[in-house]
Amino acid sequence: MSQAVTTPQEIAPAHRPSSFLTLALGSVGVVYGDIGTSPLYALKESLTAATGGNALTQPMVLGVMSLMLWTLTVIVTLKYVLLIMRADNHGEGGTLTLMALLQSVMHRRFAVISLLGMAGAALFYGDAIITPAISVLSAVEGLKLVEPAFDPYILPLSMAILIGLFVVQSWGTAAVATWFGPVMLVWFGVMALGGVMNLAGDLRVLQAINPLYGVDFLLHHGHAGLLALGAVFLTVTGAEALYADMGHFGRRPIQTAWFFVVFPSLALCYLGQGAMLLGHPEKLENPFFFLFPDWALLPMVVLATAATIIASQAVISGAYSLTQQAIQLGLLPRMEIRRTSETEKGQIYLPRANWLLLIAVLYLVFAFKSSSALASAYGIAVTGTMVITSVMAFFVMRKCWKWPTAAAVLVIAPFLAVDLIFLMANMLKIFEGGWIPLLIGGCLMAVMITWRRGSKIVSRKTIRDEVVLDDFIKSISHSSSISKVRGVAVFLTGNPNSTPTSLMHNLKHNKVLHEKNVILRVVTEDVPRVPEHERSSVETVNDRFSRMTLRFGYMESPNVPKAMAACTTRDFAFDIMNTSFFLSRRMIRAATRSEMPRWQSLLFANMAKWADDASLYFRIPTGRAVEVGMQIDV
Repeated sequence: MSQAVTTPQEIAPAHRPSSFLTLALGSVGVVYGDIGTSPLYALKESLTAATGGNALTQPMVLGVMSLMLWTLTVIVTLKYVLLIMRADNHGEGGTLTLMALLQSVMHRRFAVISLLGMAGAALFYGDAIITPAISVLSAVEGLKLVEPAFDPYILPLSMAILIGLFVVQSWGTAAVATWFGPVMLVWFGVMALGGVMNLAGDLRVLQAINPLYGVDFLLHHGHAGLLALGAVFLTVTGAEALYADMGHFGRRPIQTAWFFVVFPSLALCYLGQGAMLLGHPEKLENPFFFLFPDWALLPMVVLATAATIIASQAVISGAYSLTQQAIQLGLLPRMEIRRTSETEKGQIYLPRANWLLLIAVLYLVFAFKSSSALASAYGIAVTGTMVITSVMAFFVMRKCWKWPTAAAVLVIAPFLAVDLIFLMANMLKIFEGGWIPLLIGGCLMAVMITWRRGSKIVSRKTIRDEVVLDDFIKSISHSSSISKVRGVAVFLTGNPNSTPTSLMHNLKHNKVLHEKNVILRVVTEDVPRVPEHERSSVETVNDRFSRMTLRFGYMESPNVPKAMAACTTRDFAFDIMNTSFFLSRRMIRAATRSEMPRWQSLLFANMAKWADDASLYFRIPTGRAVEVGMQIDV
């Protein structure tokens, strides 16, 4: 199977902007929000770790600056922008997309691929929780430089901004998203300007372009050097968004924005901070805001706050998309998914995910109270995700691109080595807060594995008790005790060859059969979206029964009535007012003796209890749905 590489025009139908420059501008606002706010805290935390409480020296500044510049070059430019973004699944990117892509080309679904995909997704949630907290805190902390009396209000103000950000999610972000690009373009321009103004004062910092300064720093600073290296990784937090958001903007607009706007602005800003610290090491308290004159501090705090809100919004939207993908791929129970835009496919809102994220973010802000404290918790989740992406990229090279093993190893090994070095450096911060994203990721991994395993057990037990559909049809064809009623009955099932439990129960208790009966199966494919002409297929069994399959991509929210109405197959006419949908509602109980450990059985039973109804998930009108209950022990 050849690897699909999609152009911006191909992935930008009527619901997306068609202009290349508009796409590039949009990516500046959404894709680069997180990495674009890193200058607020990255250099400060890196040099603070390097000094270890001692005086700041020129070798420290040049060494850390060198590490930061080359980290941006190797990880973002070479790995993500030029290599990983080529591994797309019909224009979509991200960890779960890689998992689906690999599963679609492998004859066997290797367990290691599923585990890697789940681990990457779980770690992303850790990043999605920490990013809003550290970004908003770091921006609001600039108020202390404007007026020290603001210090007691930084925490409550940060929490109020975050609460407001999550509350407005239900209204949709389509209206404000149009401002994301222009605001972030101003942000990057102002950062570059501040960097240039200070860079001109001390050009010695340009020596940091030589990577030997970074190597020398690591060789001569021991444990402090490793701690600083872990903090240096803060410069590339958000790099994974380049890949995850590829489906929204296209590969080339994202690459163009990086090379012509984002990378130059970040480099100039960091070099400017370094030049300033060479002459004024006392400004390490907050080197970003000290780039600007006193009269510009308040406007910069306002602009920084706006930029961090945009960065947080991008991560939150990414968490929604990832949750939707996980639900479609069978990794999480069904949740309510609301569309907040009639035209933008990516504009969705998940109430349950939103409030859980808000609670977690507020807890972090309240528990850590400053961006410096939170910086210790940051990095592990991102480095872990990057290691997983590198490993899965190797499989893509081998299975999708058909590269020789030696060539794939030669290309991916240097990137994997760099990722592992950063991961080990960040592991030093586990006891200072790094345990938080690991705990979040571990819990979510347990949830995903439990849901997937429990769902397979339920499916197996359900199929075991069902009757072969063809045998069932033969057995009732000559029965005189069954009454026929007008209309169409649609029975949802996971196995179209077996008689749905809801059909058996309806016949058993009501003794009736509809004129037309459709055995419906809804399938989630390993592609982001299924073309409309491939959405449905119908097989006529006899004059009263037919089988239908509806196919959706893992980036789509399944709308069963709409898909059935769009079916143009001959002899099939759909009228919602003349149709009843029959669904099996399974009551899951934790069995005393189970294939899963007791804790997993209890967890699965509780997740099943809180999962949304199938009728709501498939957009079936309440008045047309009939649910038949059944009890299953797992």
